[in-house]
Amino acid sequence: MALHLVRFQHQDQPRWGLLEGTTIKPLNLPCTTTAALIEQSHEAIRAAAGDGAELALESASLLSPITGEAKVLCQGANYRQHMIDSGMNPDDKSFNMFFTKSPASITGPAGEIVKPAHVQLLDYEVELTLVLGKQTDGPVEVTANNLHDFVAGICIGNDVSARDVQIPQMQFHKGKSYRTFCPLGPVLCLLEKNEMHYLDEMQLKLTVNGETRQQDSTANLVFKPAETLSEYSLIHDFAPGDVLMTGTPAGCALGLPSPAVTKVAALLPESKKWQLFIKSQKRRQQYLQAGDVVESTITSRDQQLDLGKQRHTIKDGA
Repeated sequence: MALHLVRFQHQDQPRWGLLEGTTIKPLNLPCTTTAALIEQSHEAIRAAAGDGAELALESASLLSPITGEAKVLCQGANYRQHMIDSGMNPDDKSFNMFFTKSPASITGPAGEIVKPAHVQLLDYEVELTLVLGKQTDGPVEVTANNLHDFVAGICIGNDVSARDVQIPQMQFHKGKSYRTFCPLGPVLCLLEKNEMHYLDEMQLKLTVNGETRQQDSTANLVFKPAETLSEYSLIHDFAPGDVLMTGTPAGCALGLPSPAVTKVAALLPESKKWQLFIKSQKRRQQYLQAGDVVESTITSRDQQLDLGKQRHTIKDGA
C-alpha cells in the first residue's frame, strides 16, 4: 500500500512524518534528504512511525518533501489538449520537449510565490511530478515491467513561469527558475510495484482565486513516464530524489498568437516583435498578480491516492 509522507518543521528542525488521514506520525529516522528517505524500505518507514507523539496536519508547518540537492527535470507540452492549443498535432510528435529548472527554485507547498519586479507575465502550470528512485549512469530502457525500479513516488509540482523571460529571451531555464518558482508537495506518495498504474490515473486541478483554470487526467499524457525516462536518460543521469515534472494541462495564462500573426511578426525587428508580444499578452487577465491565490490538487481517480493541496499567494518582489 502506498505511503503518504510529509516533511514538516518541528522545534526548528525538519522532520519526516507518515500521514494517515489528517494525522501526522513523526518518523524516527535520521534521514536529512529525500534520497536518504526513499532508500529506506516501505516496511522500515512504517516501523519508524513508532509510538511518538502525533500531530494534526492542520497544525504542521509543511516543507517541500523534495530537498535541495535534487535535479528538477521537466517536460513541456505533454497533454493532448495543451499540444493542440499550442498549434501542435499530438499524433505527429515523436520526441519530448525537455528542459530543467534550478533546484534553487524549489519551495514548499504553502506560503508565497514571489513575482520578481521585472516580470510582467507570471504563469502557473500544475504538474504530476515523479520522484525518481534509482541511480543511473548512461542510457536505460524503462518499460512497464521495470518502471517501479526508477519511480519511487509522486508529488504535486507547479512549474511557475515568467513568460516574458522564457519566450522573448528564449530562456526556459532562466524564465522558470526564479526563487519560489517550483512549489513541490505537500505529500510525497511512495508507491509499491503494483501501484504504477496510478501514474495513468491521476486527476489534476489548479484554481486561481477559486476559479478553475486547469483540470485534466494523466490518462491524456502524450508521452508516458516509461518512454519519457528512456528518452531523458540519453542526456541525463538520474539519482534518487531527483524529480521529473511531466507537463501541464491546457489552461495556462499564456495565449499563443494565430499562425497568421506569427508570420507577420517574423518580418519585424526582434525588439519590435517581442514588444508587441508582451503588449498583447498583458491584455490577458489570466496572468498572476500580487494578492492572487493559487491552489493545486492531485488525486487518483479512485481517491486512494491524495497528494494534498498546494496554496500560495502571489507577492511582488524587489
